[in-house]
Amino acid sequence: MHSTAARSARGRRSPAGVPGGSPARQRLLDEATRIFAQKGYAAASTREICQAAGANVASIHYHFGDKEALYRAVLVEPIERIVEHLPPFDDETLSLAEAMRRMFGAFLLPLTDDSGLQDVVRIHLREMVEPTPMLRDVVEHYVVPHHQALLRLLARHCRVASPDDGLHQLAFALTAIVQDYWLSRDWMDVLAPGMLSRPAALDGVLERLVGLGCAMVRHEAQRRAAPTASVSPSSTGPSLPS
Repeated sequence: MHSTAARSARGRRSPAGVPGGSPARQRLLDEATRIFAQKGYAAASTREICQAAGANVASIHYHFGDKEALYRAVLVEPIERIVEHLPPFDDETLSLAEAMRRMFGAFLLPLTDDSGLQDVVRIHLREMVEPTPMLRDVVEHYVVPHHQALLRLLARHCRVASPDDGLHQLAFALTAIVQDYWLSRDWMDVLAPGMLSRPAALDGVLERLVGLGCAMVRHEAQRRAAPTASVSPSSTGPSLPS
């Protein structure tokens, strides 16, 4: 991964943090992330968050406005951290491998400083089963632009005029294989102890993901370029070669 970006990521205190924020604001974010992860948005109280952060109850209003704005910051700032280090990866001048490297590299950045990462993951998992009104806002402002850029990249390399369901599925799969390093980090540490903590481990992960991503895109392009397989009227799928 790009060493400059990695050093910048390590300089932050937690995945919920942003550079230049006051220590008091950062403490509120850290404790809010932990408590929202444990209890969910509805059950967490601003009084409990302030008490844990050693702040008075007016501090949330001062730094964020209200509980909803605080929760939105907890949801959004880890994503902004990725976006900040995500150079355009759908540039037509880039090779497929370099485009994949840029995209996957930005997603792996939070793992270079994983303090609080699992709390952030738990909050996003909660949003999958107990969505709040903030989820749609996050998706529309951060996820949709990234997904559209990825679709443009895939359409170009697969020689498709406009994205279809197949390209959406490929985009979901590419995003999923890198997001799993967030979502399954605890399982990975159990199944392959030390794998991700070894020197330059994430550099190796990045290069493997680039190879896998390129192979997936090439497979999709080849599948689309191949003649349509004949299907027997009585069969449920394409016929196999004899």
